[in-house]
Amino acid sequence: MSQSVSVPVQGTEAAAPTAAQLLDFVRRAAADARLIASLPLDPEGRTWVRLDGPGGSEAWLIGWPPGTGTGWHDHAESFGAFATARGALKENSLAVRLPSGGWRALELNEGVDRERLLRAGQGRAFGRHHVHEVLNESSAEHAVSVHAYYPPLPLIRRFSRTGPVLRLEQVERPEDWQ
Repeated sequence: MSQSVSVPVQGTEAAAPTAAQLLDFVRRAAADARLIASLPLDPEGRTWVRLDGPGGSEAWLIGWPPGTGTGWHDHAESFGAFATARGALKENSLAVRLPSGGWRALELNEGVDRERLLRAGQGRAFGRHHVHEVLNESSAEHAVSVHAYYPPLPLIRRFSRTGPVLRLEQVERPEDWQ
């Protein structure tokens, strides 16, 4: 989809946003019932609309059919935030910073896995190289969320995971998802 929607954020137009400002933006956008209702939902695949984020950030409104998810990935040098607007999303993440390059597989230590459930109205910010997967585990209900990243995503690294082994599988560039 190529639609762009503006959700104003006061005081962040000129300067690069902070993680706290991105979190504030995604929470306010997620609370905008009219914006959330404008997202077309597909029963089989995720849908998305690009939003105008604060301070030159990249932002997305995303619809998640029941049982869908992202798979393990990171956002390279970008930090960001996301908030659930409808339904609930589960985030599995790693509490360890991965090397930015030069590897194909890593064996993770025990104790690095984190899990959280974000219900409607809840959000979180994250730093650079944050590795996670986001899932709508509902068998019946769509979830909707708002995401923002700064700087705009230069790439996304996608990983597979088998037990403690994390493997780099693919590197996507913006032209792959826009």
